[in-house]
Amino acid sequence: MSEAYDIIKAHYAASDRGDLAGMLEAFADDIAWTEMAGFPYAGTYVGTDEIKAGVFARLNADWEGFRADAAELIDGTDGTVVAIGHYSGTYRATGKAMKVRFVHVWRVKDGAVTGFEQFCDTHNVREAMS
Repeated sequence: MSEAYDIIKAHYAASDRGDLAGMLEAFADDIAWTEMAGFPYAGTYVGTDEIKAGVFARLNADWEGFRADAAELIDGTDGTVVAIGHYSGTYRATGKAMKVRFVHVWRVKDGAVTGFEQFCDTHNVREAMS
């Protein structure tokens, strides 16, 4: 497996442990993190501070037991890694649980994560929120 694959595998392992510092460890200073249109936290966040505040802090505040479980990692070319898995958690405001499939496309260059793009069924996420 490639270095990029190992870096992304380590990211998900840190996520499983609840280790935010470990999740961010290989992020480039100018990483671009894109949550897809329709997702509650849609937009592109640049840099770890924006990602922590705009994505991870909000997920932690809004969802009980939120998880991103990658069931499969695909080692692509030129530092691209694709993760296929599912999100799960219970929206605190409604008490509704969800389990939603996702695809994450990661870009790694020179040992640093430079990009992330999310694809998921945003309708099912929003249903848990309403």
